[in-house]
Amino acid sequence: MQDSEVAILAQKQTLQDRIIRRRWLVALATLPFLGMAVAFGIAPATDPRPVELKTVIENIALPQAAVLNEGNNTYWRETRIQRGDTIGSLLNRLQVEDDAAVNFIKNAKDARTLYQLIPGRSVRAKTSAAGDLIALRYIAADNTQLRIERTGDHFQASEQAAPLDIRTEMKSGEVRSSLFGATDAAGVPDAIATQMADIFSSDIDFHLDIRKGDRFSVVYETYYSDGAPIKTGRVLAAEFVNDGKTYRAVYFKDRQGHEGYYTPGGKNLRKAFLRSPLPFSRITSGFSLARFHPILKSWRAHKGVDYGAPIGTPVRATADGFVAFAGKENGYGNLIVLQHAGRFSTAYGHLSRFAKGLHRGERVHQGDVIGYVGMTGLATGPHLHYEFRVAGVQRNPLTVPMPQAFPIAAQYKNDFLATAAIISWPKESNRKASPPNSWCMRTRSWDMPI
Repeated sequence: MQDSEVAILAQKQTLQDRIIRRRWLVALATLPFLGMAVAFGIAPATDPRPVELKTVIENIALPQAAVLNEGNNTYWRETRIQRGDTIGSLLNRLQVEDDAAVNFIKNAKDARTLYQLIPGRSVRAKTSAAGDLIALRYIAADNTQLRIERTGDHFQASEQAAPLDIRTEMKSGEVRSSLFGATDAAGVPDAIATQMADIFSSDIDFHLDIRKGDRFSVVYETYYSDGAPIKTGRVLAAEFVNDGKTYRAVYFKDRQGHEGYYTPGGKNLRKAFLRSPLPFSRITSGFSLARFHPILKSWRAHKGVDYGAPIGTPVRATADGFVAFAGKENGYGNLIVLQHAGRFSTAYGHLSRFAKGLHRGERVHQGDVIGYVGMTGLATGPHLHYEFRVAGVQRNPLTVPMPQAFPIAAQYKNDFLATAAIISWPKESNRKASPPNSWCMRTRSWDMPI
């Protein structure tokens, strides 16, 4: 055997010896752990026998429960009137099961108010656990409260002025399609939207001038009774941004009882004339010196503005004055002519009828209802023909400059400024970046001590 082969065999033997030694070392190192595991498994005091289970039953004395006399309990319940409701359905939801009460409500003359069911209003009833009626409360359309009380086996009904508290509310919104659409989206009542349109009617024609993106903010009164809204009050302050131009109004009543809406600087918002005799309508024919008459089939001057509206729509006097004419006149049909201060007069044609009691010489005030839309005379459909005359000559009521009304009297100017200071108006530079409710009313009483 050669020396090289001997050397290789020697190296292999040495490697095997090393592997064997390592295995022994690992085995020896593991022995302590195995000993612990074995010791644990055979630890002394360990009883491998199963544990015996026993069931123990004891009688525990329970305290006696007190029996409640539910016959003496009473409950106030409330339900909101829905469309199609009857007195029977209301009493059923109020859990009134009292034939005597039902008969009384149906037959008592003093309880007839309950037949004027107004959707959205609430009815409250106090009943016993058995469903006997003890008391009932309901506020009717004229804001009187019906009160039904039970005394023994008898009922008594009475009406009295509802206890109301006034809360001031603030809402803002943006016009997307129409003013009423925007106010509905903002939760503003229609009565407040109509007031707001009337306040700014001398500067903004709500038939033509409304633009998408116009904004409004309004502070107004709401009357509550027992925590529920009953009716809306008056607008206290308002702002309307129309086509980028801002209009503001503040309500003020002076010491002599004169009231109105003014700019924050004290300028009267009410012009001597309203732009339109109808709060909301559409113009079907404008002022023109050459218009093809749909009935006469010829070209004639149309020296007025026609407002399309349903028959019976109330027509307002656009300014203070007196009735110079009320009757029928040729193509005008039923016509009213009002004479105002100076050289101004206005005419209202095609009326279906006049306001009750209206007669020649009667004084009227701006905003008074003087008649109703119709289609008498030469008219193809229901509309109002309105003319604005200066010294007897017709002028375009949509473009003629309107005379200004008187501002606040000097002796009441400080009172007004104190009232106007309640409102904190937003700055013009921050308007577009500000949220709709960025303006606020300072926490002071609106009614000034005068």
